[in-house]
Amino acid sequence: QVQLVESGGGLVQAGGSLRLSCAASGRTFSSYAMGWFRQAPGKDREFVAAIRWSGSPTYYADSVKGRFTISTNNAKNTLYLQMNSLKPEDTAVYYCAADQWGLGSSDSLEYDYWGQGTQVTVSS
Repeated sequence: QVQLVESGGGLVQAGGSLRLSCAASGRTFSSYAMGWFRQAPGKDREFVAAIRWSGSPTYYADSVKGRFTISTNNAKNTLYLQMNSLKPEDTAVYYCAADQWGLGSSDSLEYDYWGQGTQVTVSS
């Protein structure tokens, strides 16, 4: 059974940084693609970034391009999202997700497994 467990969220001031982690277990993920999505209060879940488990290619939403970096650590079976230059509009619950077909899509419907989410709050 696939399990995805996020960590690393918290409260940070605008301009600060956070690194989210997603520990994956229950499968061999070498053929998977992984994604980060976020959902702010009253808004739909939106795509943030995606990556093939091998480490490339990577895909980013325009709103985070140049500020966020997605990466994987195969040895630790862990997905990361390094978030720099954070803005108040980045405030949301962040979810990691796994796509067994390895597409790396921005469409949440393409993802088969989801974590429980971690809260990121950016104060102005």
